[in-house]
Amino acid sequence: MTAYVRYAGPDGAPHDGILEGTDVVSGGSRIALGSVKLLAPCAPTKIVCVGRNYADHAKELGSTPPAEPLLFFKPPSAVIGPGDDIVYPRQSKRVDYEGELAAVIGRRCRDVSPEQAHEFVRGFTAFNDVTARDLQRTDDQWARAKGFDTFASIGPCIVDGVDPSKLRIRTMLNGEVKQDAPTALMLVDVWSLVAYASAAFTLEPGDVLATGTPSGVGPMQPGDVVSVEIDGIGKLTNRVVGR
Repeated sequence: MTAYVRYAGPDGAPHDGILEGTDVVSGGSRIALGSVKLLAPCAPTKIVCVGRNYADHAKELGSTPPAEPLLFFKPPSAVIGPGDDIVYPRQSKRVDYEGELAAVIGRRCRDVSPEQAHEFVRGFTAFNDVTARDLQRTDDQWARAKGFDTFASIGPCIVDGVDPSKLRIRTMLNGEVKQDAPTALMLVDVWSLVAYASAAFTLEPGDVLATGTPSGVGPMQPGDVVSVEIDGIGKLTNRVVGR
């Protein structure tokens, strides 16, 4: 397995590296992880998300699982990385965490089969599908509720060589476990989701496919700290702040 990261160099520009223990290796140099600012590990042209892909989550929302994958987008402007702040928008009175496993596309991908899909995925990362739940319920569609700036936290790294059906997602709010579920509970598996999405639109290198959240979603408030941790990938932590 290899863990790929992006970090801010001394000039503020993004650089690619590989995480080895407590060091980042980049261009033949070895840099202490604690001395660099990690960025979101990819720069997607689009973020494709899957709604209600865990039966228990659909139930807690008072709905039923869709007959086919329910896809929606988040804009690239929503992306933040590990350690960045999630900004609570003035327009909402309830903002929820949603911890998820996300696949990151490595090669241009269009209309592939589930059997081919693994050839087009660079690896996997943790994702927080931050959601203005009240706006999701009142708006006719989800673009605003899901798309505010800072509502797509990604990181800390992209890891290849893992089996996406044999991982575990945990979401902690102020250190308390709120979500804890195996990815085996997904209603539609990762490879089938890549195939389904790529049949509709071309997936570009760096694009993110967030595969849905398990039950246990709930509200956050300014001052809270939220973490999404996935076995074999790492922990993605952000603080919630007011505007």
